[in-house]
Amino acid sequence: MDKAIQWISDNQELLLSYLINIVIALLIFVIGKWVAKLITGALRKVLKHKNVDNTVSSFICSLTYGLLVLIAFIAAISHLGFNTTSLVAIVGAAGLAIGLALQGSLSNFASGILLITFKPFKAGDFVEVAGKSGIVEEVHVFSTKLRTPDNKTIIVPNGAITGSSITNFSTKDTRRIDLVIGVSYDANLAETKEVLTRVINNEERILKEPAPTIGVLELADSSVNFAVRPWVKSSDYWPVYFDLLQTIKEELDNAGIEIPFPQMSVHINQENTDES
Repeated sequence: MDKAIQWISDNQELLLSYLINIVIALLIFVIGKWVAKLITGALRKVLKHKNVDNTVSSFICSLTYGLLVLIAFIAAISHLGFNTTSLVAIVGAAGLAIGLALQGSLSNFASGILLITFKPFKAGDFVEVAGKSGIVEEVHVFSTKLRTPDNKTIIVPNGAITGSSITNFSTKDTRRIDLVIGVSYDANLAETKEVLTRVINNEERILKEPAPTIGVLELADSSVNFAVRPWVKSSDYWPVYFDLLQTIKEELDNAGIEIPFPQMSVHINQENTDES
């Protein structure tokens, strides 16, 4: 212990120099991160002012922030006396090894570039990707953030998105509602079609063009199924969908047209035996 204290006493200036360098290096890194946030925030405002899509803006800002933090880290360790040339070589070798170990992450990164370049969707679009549905909020370097209709957040890896089909429900102004309405085999088909047509014509949110389709779709096991396919504005899809189902049920009931439902008939055969 005495030798350690003596060594510290003899090397106070050297230790103080190291301590100052460490403190300065930490300050460089902390200030670098602060500057990175500042620059990223300013860049985000500029992109917003230029009306750049939120998806593209979020991606560029995330990438810029990561690069600036990396520069701050290299500057900090350079101040400590590390040879940054050797460090770059080490980082390159380590990057190769990490790249092989993190092929999935690199795939997500490349997929993020593709999503930004080809833009199959943008922020605010309602999409179905990789088996998940929701409103696109942000596209990051490695993943895309969705908000579900019940206000849950889903983070989907970009690789999973580009590796599967993408359904974008927001690219078109109009959508077709596909309803299948089953009625009893005893029902008058002409009267049924008349009721369905009246319901469609009375709904003001249904578009006149393209014209709605109403007709017998199939003769099913227990019902005659009608296809009811009107067109609406994309924003009216679900409100009209729900209202149509309710109105059709009510109007068919008023017309005395039965909507069949699964039933089970049980027949009991009782045998009478004579007592001997």
